[in-house]
Amino acid sequence: MDTLPADLLATFDALFAEAVAAGEPDPTAMALATADAGGRPSVRMVLLKAHGPDGFVFYTHVEGRKGRELAANPRASLLFFWPRVRNAVQVRIEGTVSAVDDAEADAYFASRPRESQLGAWASRQSQTLPDRATFDQRYAEAEARFAGSDVPRPPGWTGFRVAPDAVEFWYGAQFRLHERDLHERDADGRWSRRMLYP
Repeated sequence: MDTLPADLLATFDALFAEAVAAGEPDPTAMALATADAGGRPSVRMVLLKAHGPDGFVFYTHVEGRKGRELAANPRASLLFFWPRVRNAVQVRIEGTVSAVDDAEADAYFASRPRESQLGAWASRQSQTLPDRATFDQRYAEAEARFAGSDVPRPPGWTGFRVAPDAVEFWYGAQFRLHERDLHERDADGRWSRRMLYP
């Protein structure tokens, strides 16, 4: 189901294009905040891999901390920060999270560099690693296992889509006199816009 109105998505796309043109080191980098069933938060940087009217997509292992927290509490917040755009721009996104379908996850996994594909097989994301040699051995085993063939997507490795119910565009200004535009979706799916004090 589409959740983002065209004008809101167009604003994001325009700012993203400005971030690319401004030479941001990685415009796709975004902070992802999740919380466990008890409300304990955690945040980390991930990469935006797709976006459109239905939301914003990143990929991970479902058994890693992100995946476990999203299974227990399928809501998340994203933050893009592009300091080289205008006087600095932030885009804050909050919404519900669901897994992408297998076909979408398979297509994205197939587009990744082979080394990244093998790394996904070698990693037991977020679990204790006794030493680097253990990971290197698991990577070598994956290399041998798939030698001469395509690397399939591992079980439990997939994408998650954040379907926004709130998007804030934060425009930096001197003396902390920022401009903030908040867009919110109500229970009936209607979007509204209001400004926030700096």
